[in-house]
Amino acid sequence: MTRWVYDFADGSKDMRELLGGKGANVAEMTRVLGPDRVPAGFTITTEACVEYMNADRSEPAEMAEQVAEALERLEERAGKRLGDRDDPLLVSVRSGARESMPGMLDTVLNLGLNDESVEGLAETTDNERFAWDSYRRFVQMFGNVSRGIAGERFEDAIKAAKHERDVTEDTDLDVDALRELTGTFKSIYSEETGDEFPQDPQEQLRLAIRAVFDSWVGDRAVEYRRQTGSR
Repeated sequence: MTRWVYDFADGSKDMRELLGGKGANVAEMTRVLGPDRVPAGFTITTEACVEYMNADRSEPAEMAEQVAEALERLEERAGKRLGDRDDPLLVSVRSGARESMPGMLDTVLNLGLNDESVEGLAETTDNERFAWDSYRRFVQMFGNVSRGIAGERFEDAIKAAKHERDVTEDTDLDVDALRELTGTFKSIYSEETGDEFPQDPQEQLRLAIRAVFDSWVGDRAVEYRRQTGSR
């Protein structure tokens, strides 16, 4: 069975070709400093992305199972569960090519937030505004990265919310405004995709991984490789 997923603690700087630049670097950091001093996580290999592309954007066999197993180990290490309604684990899905491509590949942050876990985040942080601001940012980023919704649609909604409340900065929007804005963002998502915004964190993770894979052949990345001669 091909191994598609490596925990941070299982790699090193010498595995750059397999883990990508970021994956190899964080693995080396974990090896040198120890797993207790580096937040846990896992890396999906560059070979998995190559296999995905070669199979007409179909995930490699057994990759989903390996991701699920790695997520369970991460949850055990963190003492939290992805999307938990009381004290949610949130994760980032980041890209990391073999050669650095700054800003060319996509990233999804705050994954694991939904209509229930946002309330748990508000309680555990004792900061309701932070929780709803994080949720609206996640819906915005997920919609743009994972489903290709134009960023302007979300930005126009933010401008309308600020105009309605007669404020000039995003930071001036209060909790009620951010809660309403999140609802607007989810409506935009539904209008643009024909689907409801996914509440299942596992589905969020699956779509985010595919989006990061797909960003390898996005216009920005292709043009960057053309101009720099990188592979």
